[in-house]
Amino acid sequence: MSEDKDLSQQAQELSRRGASKGGHARAARLSSEERSNIASSAAQARWGTGVAQATHAGELQIGDTLVTCAVLDGGIRVINQGTMLVALGRNRRPKGGDAGTILFAANLQPYIPDTLREIIDEPIQYRTPTGTRALGYPATVLPEICEIYLEARNDGVLLKSQERAAHAAEILVRGLARIGIIALVDEATGYQEVRARQELQKILEAYVQTEFRPWIKTFPDDFFKEIYRLQGWEYRPGTSKRTPYVGKLVNKYVYEQLPPGVLEELREINPRQANGYRRRKHHQHLTADTGNSHLDRQISHVTMLLRIAKNRHEFEDLFERAFPPLQPRLPLEIDYDKQG
Repeated sequence: MSEDKDLSQQAQELSRRGASKGGHARAARLSSEERSNIASSAAQARWGTGVAQATHAGELQIGDTLVTCAVLDGGIRVINQGTMLVALGRNRRPKGGDAGTILFAANLQPYIPDTLREIIDEPIQYRTPTGTRALGYPATVLPEICEIYLEARNDGVLLKSQERAAHAAEILVRGLARIGIIALVDEATGYQEVRARQELQKILEAYVQTEFRPWIKTFPDDFFKEIYRLQGWEYRPGTSKRTPYVGKLVNKYVYEQLPPGVLEELREINPRQANGYRRRKHHQHLTADTGNSHLDRQISHVTMLLRIAKNRHEFEDLFERAFPPLQPRLPLEIDYDKQG
């Protein structure tokens, strides 16, 4: 009875501060076990619905803090729930899945707009490019949450235990302001396009060289032998003559896995001749220290996946899991009946 009385008193206090009286009254009548079961059921129900797919993922550095972020199908920008909580000095994994309780204690309730409350109570479920499930919030939520802590601090209503979160919020707001003004200037002046070209140029300089190196055997026989096995083609040892579709597979499994722009640059400096063939192999134009090192690792990884796969469909599944695309790739259309 004493526990129910305490919960009732808490509900009344929240109501006085502008929280939902009905919701807290109902919570006061529930036992801790019932509340836990409801939270668990709600979480299962949420995960049972459609889960968004992230097309891009990365880490945003704000001051000394790293926040994991992603872009979902449709261009929705989200911030990972766990890293956002950590950035605010809170527990990465909310007890019972209730992030709102950890983010906003009773004394902060009057500062939370209803729209934000709804967003926090219903985080977005999504899959990262590597297939991991995650929870997140729209990126615009982060500065709003920070403002709540800062406003409450200005009003002198923060608890001692919340001062750390308020300090973290101040650092995040300042960092976001610096990032924001840089992005706005870049967009207003058109420098963002120059910046992107400069970054691409750095990658190309590290990977591709105009001068070509003498040809040396780079792709092991097992690489082609396993490709032919999975495709159901006849493999003839000791010959360098390959079916033309092998080149498409080599591009898909190896060269397209190098940084974006590298394969396009290789095609530019090593174009096809009138007879349809290239004068040199692409790998002859890769730098020895970076380009070829990455190429060798990729060939090794793919060869291993080829060996352990029982058929081409299993290999494609293994490959997609090992090298998830940042953007959806169109399937490689091959008429297998015409191969020999």
